Amino acid sequence: MNQQKGSSPRFAAVVIGGSAGGINAVTTIVSALPSCFPLPVVVVLHQSPDQPPCWVDYLDHLARLPVTEAEDKMPLVAGTVYCAPPGYHLLLETDGALALSVDEKVNFSRPSLDLLFSSAADAFGAALIGVVLTGANNDGAAGLAEIAAAGGLTMVQSPCTAQWPTMPAAALQAVPEALVADLEDIALKLVELCIVKGA
Repeated sequence: MNQQKGSSPRFAAVVIGGSAGGINAVTTIVSALPSCFPLPVVVVLHQSPDQPPCWVDYLDHLARLPVTEAEDKMPLVAGTVYCAPPGYHLLLETDGALALSVDEKVNFSRPSLDLLFSSAADAFGAALIGVVLTGANNDGAAGLAEIAAAGGLTMVQSPCTAQWPTMPAAALQAVPEALVADLEDIALKLVELCIVKGA
């Protein structure tokens, strides 16, 4: 993927995951990202397989970045938000393309944060930012640890302000050095990390 003018030379992609309360959390973050945000953003939320994807359309309506439901083999495009479809694991391949899978559930979930984060760590290494949001289980903790081990930057929604603190608390137990931020501050921190001022 080509580096865009104004983007940080360190980072190439952002992966975000959440569960209970995650739709509101993701909407808060994505709707606050500016149209000049230079990186692709890949989102996994635990959802029922029969849940209609109308929230993706709603998010696309609110966001200044284009938002789309991920498709198998879809290439990542800078400044675009990709959301996992219900009932499918979403992974990143080493060439940066998206992949969908119906393999067994992980942590009782499909899509799984751990699978997305692990595959993204393999694909992007230190050029990756991983973010764990509100949720009621520990999915994402092991994957965030893999991102940290690969040299990527890790961020966790503050458990004390999360609608469901179990998931961010588990992530912090696995990655104590992760940045901790209130939900309303996460988009600002992503912008500070990923946009070179004056570029």
